[in-house]
Amino acid sequence: MKFLCLAYEEEAVLNALSTDEWHALRQQTLDYVDGLRASGRLLDAKPLQSATTSAVVRVRNGRISVTDGPFAETKEQIGGFFVLDASDRDEAIRLAADWPSARLGSIEVRPLEEGLQLESRYASGRTDR
Repeated sequence: MKFLCLAYEEEAVLNALSTDEWHALRQQTLDYVDGLRASGRLLDAKPLQSATTSAVVRVRNGRISVTDGPFAETKEQIGGFFVLDASDRDEAIRLAADWPSARLGSIEVRPLEEGLQLESRYASGRTDR
């Protein structure tokens, strides 16, 4: 099964790390990424630029609305993502828990769909059961 993992982080927490702390966290992350890639479990991983560079786009009644920066007023924003190939949800959670920045933020683990469902967008949202 494939899982998308969204790494949420608080920029202020990461920016408050000393140079030595940052270098240690970065190296731990790079080492973990290398290990996951070597085992075939990591399919892709990318950091994102600061949430202050983001734009939220909505289209309502044919009108485009763009909001700069993260829309939600939260301390944590998505800082990056990684895609895992794990045997099941439990393994994906264990792998995400070992991601070094999970100690500073949080990681959402969600199974990927192979395509759009025919009946409804989300299987759990069906009302005809």
